[in-house]
Amino acid sequence: MGSKIVVNNYGAFDVVLTHGQGSTVWDADGKKYIDFLAGIAVNALGHNFRPLVEAIQKQAEKEIHICNYFVSDVGVQFAEELLKATGFEGIYFGNSGGEGNEAAFKLARKYGYLNGGEKRRTIYTLESSFHGRTLATLTATGQEKFHPPYFAPYVDGFKTIKPNDWDAIKTAFDDTTAALMIECVQGEGGVNIIDADWAKAAADAARKAGAIVMADEVQTGFGRTGTLLASDSLGFKPEVVSFAKGVAGGVPMGGILFRGKANGVFKAGDHQSTFAGNPLACAAGLVVLHELQKDGFLESVKSKGEFIKSQIASWKNANTGDIRGKGLMIGVDIVNGKSALELEKRLLANGLLTSTAGANTLRLVPPLNISQAEIDEGLKILKSTLESL
Repeated sequence: MGSKIVVNNYGAFDVVLTHGQGSTVWDADGKKYIDFLAGIAVNALGHNFRPLVEAIQKQAEKEIHICNYFVSDVGVQFAEELLKATGFEGIYFGNSGGEGNEAAFKLARKYGYLNGGEKRRTIYTLESSFHGRTLATLTATGQEKFHPPYFAPYVDGFKTIKPNDWDAIKTAFDDTTAALMIECVQGEGGVNIIDADWAKAAADAARKAGAIVMADEVQTGFGRTGTLLASDSLGFKPEVVSFAKGVAGGVPMGGILFRGKANGVFKAGDHQSTFAGNPLACAAGLVVLHELQKDGFLESVKSKGEFIKSQIASWKNANTGDIRGKGLMIGVDIVNGKSALELEKRLLANGLLTSTAGANTLRLVPPLNISQAEIDEGLKILKSTLESL
């Protein structure tokens, strides 16, 4: 229905969702679905989470948007609390992950220019990474399928290295390197895990060459992997972190956090956005941040993720291969000649929302506060659908 009037860039299914409660949603025909997708890791607190709804309603009565010549009280509060929680020194607000990574790349390019002139402009990303849909972020994405010829020419100055390859980091970086960006868990690439020791070694090698280190936490940030930021568990302490998706529980928001050598690089006029840091998004962001900071919340994300992985592994289904992930960011390889996309379609028909990633991986990214009952119901659907595949 919607694809007939809105350009179907997303390959959308012919399902019209109308409302939700918790980690359950319903379509226009009244059909119920368990949500193991969360709008692709966006609805961190599920649907109709009352504190979030009420904060948005309350803020809408005060102000929704102000010009960025000024600051809002709720924007200042969110920035201060977020910096305190993450240990960063500065923040730039945007509206999406692509915008966040664009800001990170511009900051890296300026840093390189200020610390090496025109020759220090190369930004390294990882093979199988995904960084966005703008021309620069597509170029940075380490997957050739996202580089079709009709979008050429792409942006100069990006190179990739293979993740978890120790030999690659021995010679990659030099005085032409402005930055290294690490996607802490490669979501779109197939929920690929980055080794913590390798990440720290790669970061050390980049810094030794005079570069800054950045983390793409668009999908992994804000509790998704069981820590506030996934880079916290990897331990490489990036100078820049990009974020989006779950930060405001479904209200569009993105941006970057920065510290150390990256702090103070941006000056007035370097990077701007009309809607960035609007009061409505900041009010929503405060609710999400406060929930994540509650005792036991992040530990529950880890335990739920381990439960889901262990249950799927216990089925020993012939159509499943490697099962991996961190927190509630889980990938299940589909093998035995079966298609992850076909499985996704059958799960949708059977009442479970999921997505695919990488070559042939089923991706599960449910709301962080999903109930045990909803997990059990979703797993029941997944198990029976796998058996019939």
